[in-house]
Amino acid sequence: MGMAMTLKHYLDSLDVEYELIDHPYASTSMDVAREAHVPPEKIAKCVMLEDEGGYVMAVCPASSRIKLGNLYRQINRRLEFASEQELADLLGDCVLGAVPPIGEVYDIEVVIDEKLLSESDVYFEAGDHEELIHVAADAFDCLMQNAERASFTRPA
Repeated sequence: MGMAMTLKHYLDSLDVEYELIDHPYASTSMDVAREAHVPPEKIAKCVMLEDEGGYVMAVCPASSRIKLGNLYRQINRRLEFASEQELADLLGDCVLGAVPPIGEVYDIEVVIDEKLLSESDVYFEAGDHEELIHVAADAFDCLMQNAERASFTRPA
């Protein structure tokens, strides 16, 4: 499938410098880290959540797990994991489970775990299970400028 075209157009429109990295098929973020030879703390994993107010992308390092209670206390939303069936229409040009963490592309609110913002560079899904996008920290910060920041994870 390759990089999601919606994402490509968005990154290009912002003149974001990025590198596309091919890797063998991997379905989980930890598998992606292993297959791509990237430290899991540098991979921005996107977990889709929802409540009565709509969808939220929770973005955290692949080496972490989301604690919904912590997230609720910080952003005051009782979010639950979104079902994959609902997401197919919402994220049309992405393979399920390979969603890039750039919510503005899909008009989805984003909350990011602060741990990711301390990395010197970040990798994230390109929209399929065989490519990652690699960006420098300043480019990632720019892409996350409208994301809400919080601390809501624990080590996996």
